[in-house]
Amino acid sequence: MSDITVPQRYSYGPDASQWAELYLPRGPLVGVAVVIHGGYWRSAYSADLGAPLARDLTAHGVAAWNLEYRRMGNGGGWPATFLDIAAGIDALALAAAEHGLNLDTVAALGHSAGGQLAVWAAGRSLLPAGAVGADPAVEVTGVVSQSGLLNLGQAQAQGLSNHAVEMFLGPNVVLGDPLAAVPLPVPVFAVHALNDDAVPASQSESYVAAAVAAGGTARLIRVPGDHFDLIDISSDAYATCRELVLGVLRAA
Repeated sequence: MSDITVPQRYSYGPDASQWAELYLPRGPLVGVAVVIHGGYWRSAYSADLGAPLARDLTAHGVAAWNLEYRRMGNGGGWPATFLDIAAGIDALALAAAEHGLNLDTVAALGHSAGGQLAVWAAGRSLLPAGAVGADPAVEVTGVVSQSGLLNLGQAQAQGLSNHAVEMFLGPNVVLGDPLAAVPLPVPVFAVHALNDDAVPASQSESYVAAAVAAGGTARLIRVPGDHFDLIDISSDAYATCRELVLGVLRAA
């Protein structure tokens, strides 16, 4: 018998990309984690990237919420993508009520652009009333960013991935920039692959330096491999990410 139940899909809006799948372990529960996939916010990349991570976390006792959202090419951008991330995480409340999950501690694991979205989500409680994503129903209490885009001003200036930041956010870069929101009230673990040629290490380095200088809790962890080793569940790079997620949950 598998240690993982068949994932259950929940819709949090009418769009075909507004859904999440809940993976539940059959054994003892360590905690709950949101998995947010990357792909430079483009619709060519989907939550299929997050599914193996969700399954692996579930095999280690974590209830995993693999989140899909609108991306560039299928209605995403500002503010749609951010509204989706907020609504998609808040939809965990319904699933938690159905399955008796405790949401006092919720880790977020985000790869690449998903790292940016995860760190943004962890700062929702700091947003002023009426702002996109304000007043969260479910709060992220710790983030593991996997080669995340955490300094969008720098990424825009460098024109990363054919100027993806500018296409994604237009004049709203600062509103979605994790670096502009330091310090967060939760720990951020910025894991970065040593041979990453998709997201420069300076994205994690500059974020951690700024967060620590501002009094936040942030840590830079360098791991072997490339950008996609971070989401290869057989790799040492991913194993480090998994242990960090488990650490966030067990710390509670």
